[in-house]
Amino acid sequence: MTLVISIVSFLLVLGILVTVHEFGHFWVARKCGVKVLRFSIGFGKPLFSFRRKDDPTEYVIAGIPLGGYVKMLDESEGTVEENEKGLAFNNKPLFSKFLIVLAGPVFNLVFAFLIFWVILTVGEEGLKPVVGKLDTTGVAIHSGLEVGDEIVAVNDRPVAIWRVAVGLMASEMLDSGSVDLTVARAGGQRKNVQLSFDQEDLPEPSDVVTRIGIAPLLPTLKPIVGEVIRGERGDIAGLQRGDLILSANNQVIEDWRAWVELTRSSANVSMFIVVLRNNQKIELTLTPKEIIENDVSIGRIGISPLIDKDLSKNFYAVYSLSGFAAVTEAATQTVSYSLLTVKLIGRMLIGEASVQNLSGPISLAQYAGKTASIGLIPFLKFLAFVSVSLGVMNLLPIPMLDGGHLFFYLIEAVKGKPVSERAQGLFMRVGMFILLCVMVLAVFIDIDRIIG
Repeated sequence: MTLVISIVSFLLVLGILVTVHEFGHFWVARKCGVKVLRFSIGFGKPLFSFRRKDDPTEYVIAGIPLGGYVKMLDESEGTVEENEKGLAFNNKPLFSKFLIVLAGPVFNLVFAFLIFWVILTVGEEGLKPVVGKLDTTGVAIHSGLEVGDEIVAVNDRPVAIWRVAVGLMASEMLDSGSVDLTVARAGGQRKNVQLSFDQEDLPEPSDVVTRIGIAPLLPTLKPIVGEVIRGERGDIAGLQRGDLILSANNQVIEDWRAWVELTRSSANVSMFIVVLRNNQKIELTLTPKEIIENDVSIGRIGISPLIDKDLSKNFYAVYSLSGFAAVTEAATQTVSYSLLTVKLIGRMLIGEASVQNLSGPISLAQYAGKTASIGLIPFLKFLAFVSVSLGVMNLLPIPMLDGGHLFFYLIEAVKGKPVSERAQGLFMRVGMFILLCVMVLAVFIDIDRIIG
């Protein structure tokens, strides 16, 4: 079931983002007076197609869901009737061609901005950003930060929940190596502290949170099951909402934290558990699934705790913005993650970051399935992050990508004449080789993560 959710979620993400990207090319081409012959989601043989009245475009859903394309009238791809030469892409001004190609990546970035805005407007619930523990090996313990401090702003950007605070800290420290926090202490006193990494020893993206060394203040929860993710090990074992976990392998479970620690340390280990359901003791067998988190093997069962309302008020909050603040923050997040993506690519190219940070289709499918199982907001966040990555990647000056075509147009603008077809063909073959190598490498890295 988990595999099915991952595949369906991945195809949904891919379909949405490809549609957004190709619609950018399609819409701007139409606005620039180019005749669009086909708008296709997917490659290969059409599975479904239709035409609209008085519309020259054929709309297609094809069998290979790994991309899409917009086919425009172009004399380089076939004969064009004399009366339609003015509608051909190749006969349009250089600026129009530049805009048409640029539109795909831009639409992906705009789409990410809209998703961030929706999340900020709807609101996201989570733990309050109160420091519960400082790791002795992290940089935070030397910053003046104290247990009990509540983080209220990260680089002057307000935060209300832990996920947002730690996400901003991680992205800002990956970007510049340091971050300024505004914290509130008991009695309302506020203090500014700075976290920073040694510029000569910047961590890998997957290690940033660990190297910061901050953990949130967690409430003491009873070991009562709340949400159960369908298809995960908890669901397969028969756990249900409201179950009170009494023991595991004859070991009494005192609180939720003890239960989490036990399951995380029991990957692929069968556990005999006893739960109390409707005043009856029920015996179940549960085997946590092994996953790799920050290069460490842990067990996961796909359940969350049941939290009562009084406890929720004390430890949980909702992060939401409205009006101009939501628009500004959504734009800031889009720009920030775009620049961070560029910097990470740059670090990988010069050897300062490992290629292990690449994610191939297998990893993306796993992330898509996991976020979809957790809830709508996590899934939308994943969709926005991938949309940013897709937009930025397509702007890289690599032939075969939109950025490669844009680079050719910039050369044409400087030289006053197009790059020769021979040179374009050579660079296209080189670009294809580079992309194939990156794709193969990403798949092998995915496989290596799975087999560990």
